[in-house]
Amino acid sequence: MENIHIYHTNDLHSHFEHWPRIHHLLSTRKKWHEEKGDEVLIFDIGDHMDRWHPFSDATRGKGNTRLLNQAGYTAVTIGNNEGITLSYEDLNSMYDQAQFQVLAANLFQSDGTRPDWARPYMLYTTKRGTRIGVIGLTVYFSHFYHLLGWNMSDPIEELTIQLNELTRKADIIILLSHLGINEDEQIAELFPEIDVILGAHTHHIFHEGKEINECILGAAGKHGQYVGHIMLEINTDEKNIVRKKALLYDTNELEPVPNEEKFINDLYQAGKEMLLEKAVDLPIPLQTDIFKESELPMILCKALREWTQADCAFINSGLILNGLKEGTVTKYDLLNICPHPINPCVVELSGRELKEVLVDTLDSKWPQMQVKGLGFRGTLMGKFVYDQILFSNNGMNDSIFINNKEIDLNAVYKLAIPDMFTFGTYFPVIFRAEHKKYYLPEFLRDLLEWKLKRTFCK
Repeated sequence: MENIHIYHTNDLHSHFEHWPRIHHLLSTRKKWHEEKGDEVLIFDIGDHMDRWHPFSDATRGKGNTRLLNQAGYTAVTIGNNEGITLSYEDLNSMYDQAQFQVLAANLFQSDGTRPDWARPYMLYTTKRGTRIGVIGLTVYFSHFYHLLGWNMSDPIEELTIQLNELTRKADIIILLSHLGINEDEQIAELFPEIDVILGAHTHHIFHEGKEINECILGAAGKHGQYVGHIMLEINTDEKNIVRKKALLYDTNELEPVPNEEKFINDLYQAGKEMLLEKAVDLPIPLQTDIFKESELPMILCKALREWTQADCAFINSGLILNGLKEGTVTKYDLLNICPHPINPCVVELSGRELKEVLVDTLDSKWPQMQVKGLGFRGTLMGKFVYDQILFSNNGMNDSIFINNKEIDLNAVYKLAIPDMFTFGTYFPVIFRAEHKKYYLPEFLRDLLEWKLKRTFCK
């Protein structure tokens, strides 16, 4: 018999507060297992990087690569935060110094070739001769990748292609899947040749794994809350799995690591120092208020409309987390007040549809609504603010004006919004709209910097 230990993390999102313990657990366990003659594989399943954190933003993910190197990872796949929150050039260079393999079978360059830094799969052979094939897949956000200069293939179709080749070479097949729980469970049903699926993206948790069709699924939540451990016992004569087990280690329950607080703080400070480049000098302070109209959300909203050349715009005030003081404003200051990896978007709506959406924004439910995901890194939605949109009588009658003209229900308008409103079900009319234009790789804070410079650097 042969024992294979597989450790996995996912969706860290640059929450480094648990990283010292994760690093210590992985390095210690690897040493233990190897001293016993067992095999060890360590995988990350994507979204290790998130540009809300100064260290990741300043290094464009290269700092995350260094951390993965130091912790001895075997291979990773990319998540949407690596894939579509970085420019083409930044993603193309993020793994230049990687000491692990990057597996992304469904990612291609615009000419159809694979990037030099990624492979569709890897084949690892243990000391006892067991051949382990590992495939990586990332979520199918093909439109956004295309806007950045990449191409994607459908993950299920690509998986079929790779399995046709790999099943002839491997005794055991592992899938690193940044696709989400529904897709993982579907894959387990459709592809019995896969033995292990390590999941991500939807932040789901399998405390003791989940078995479907003799495939074991593992998933470790988000933000480094858990480290996953899959144990496989292999019959080395027949090269098959005779026993498998999955569990999670709660990082909050692990022993503290010496100087862990210093390590966490040093990472943040290192990123902050790299972002102390001046963005603009302000002659006056600019305030924000999540529950009423205030200066900074209004400036961002105006920037959104002007930059996209739309007819009108609205944003939620919760996108701006703090005000700006008089004097020098740095790149770090802008990240601190607007940390979201959210892009500008323009959606085309008829006047009738636009009116429906705008009336909905007046609902009293919005300001106190808690928001999670969709790129939002704040807490509450906040009050909506508008540019080139005017309400009379609280917008309940034919009293909405666009560019000082009463809304024409039959006209077509270009509405600029944060892209988060196109993904969720906050506004069904926007979600269903046929014509949406996304702007990548610019974030909202880039537009805010652009507008502040135009306003105060004359």
